[in-house]
Amino acid sequence: MKTLTTTEALQEFCDRAAKAPYVTVDTEFLRERTYYSKLCLVQLAIPGDTEDDAVLVDPLVEGLSLAPLYELMKDAGVVKVFHAARQDLEIFYIDGGVIPEPLFDTQVAAMVCGFGEQVGYETLVRKIAKQSLDKTSRFTDWSRRPLTDAQMKYALADVTHLRVIYEYLNAQLQKSGRKEWVEEELQVLTDPATYVVHPEDAWKRIKTRTQSGKFLAVVRELARFREEFAQSRNVPRNRVYKDDALLELASTKPQSAQDLSRSRLLLREARKGDIADGIIAAVKAGIEAPRDDHPEPDTRRDSLQVNPALADMLRVLLKAKADDAGVAQKLIATASDLDALAAGQRDGLCLKGWRRKVFGEDALRLCDGKIGLAVKGEKVGVIEL
Repeated sequence: MKTLTTTEALQEFCDRAAKAPYVTVDTEFLRERTYYSKLCLVQLAIPGDTEDDAVLVDPLVEGLSLAPLYELMKDAGVVKVFHAARQDLEIFYIDGGVIPEPLFDTQVAAMVCGFGEQVGYETLVRKIAKQSLDKTSRFTDWSRRPLTDAQMKYALADVTHLRVIYEYLNAQLQKSGRKEWVEEELQVLTDPATYVVHPEDAWKRIKTRTQSGKFLAVVRELARFREEFAQSRNVPRNRVYKDDALLELASTKPQSAQDLSRSRLLLREARKGDIADGIIAAVKAGIEAPRDDHPEPDTRRDSLQVNPALADMLRVLLKAKADDAGVAQKLIATASDLDALAAGQRDGLCLKGWRRKVFGEDALRLCDGKIGLAVKGEKVGVIEL
């Protein structure tokens, strides 16, 4: 197992990789104690069977620059292959300002190729590479040095087997003509906006049952402060205060440190100092927000008049179409998508792109009463009405 610990060694490997058709990539990181992920290890492999074709890169070594790696990630002539790439891409974007392109995500490709919903890497290794993985090192502390042989073996397996998986899935997509489907799915992953968290929008992640704009204005300001504080100090947002404490604060609207001391859910550290001052200021800003600046809750889902019988029929149609296409149902449409269709909405994702061809067109015809469903042997089929 080869570990690269100098910029020169990394540059040499990246120069070789730039001549390869693809490079498989994975990372190991920690995020339990920080807002942003701490990159602890990078694994890389190119086609080949020698020790030099698969390496580990130690970003924690003093003096090592990842600039050669980021240049490789921008090289349009080399496909960058990941499995479940989102967190890896977030690290590369936040740390290096780069989104790897062209990109291939084997989890997305596997769903298009009929391996089920959000299939795990271990499953693909077993089914495609015909190998097994030792997962004992999965939850170890990747920031500690030196790494054990077991850790390094585990980490390297995440990119060596990925070569076999990529070549198999890529061939399947070429054969089925569905490569564009995968590329369409990857547009979200390659959009930098996916990895940028705007503090002013943080309130939208808070689950609350109220539709009061005045209450939501306080929630917005508390969520904004928490996000800004967590980002500036690089601490997890829940270390500032958790969602349930945020909602309690929005209800009690503390005006002083004495008021904060009565909170049941607020962490002790948050009842004094900068956090306490920030909470009081956020509550004040929320209370004083003018009515025309109050957040508007998304009530579209609550107001849907769903036809339950039609929703059930759409679920049957979805399963039939997914089985016929060999694609995971969840990739085509979610339960919420089907409910929206059954309520008369015609702007869902399942009615666009490749999904429309596979499912959406017949779904609309079913909603309009132009087709029905019938059992044909062990399958459900479409009948014209």
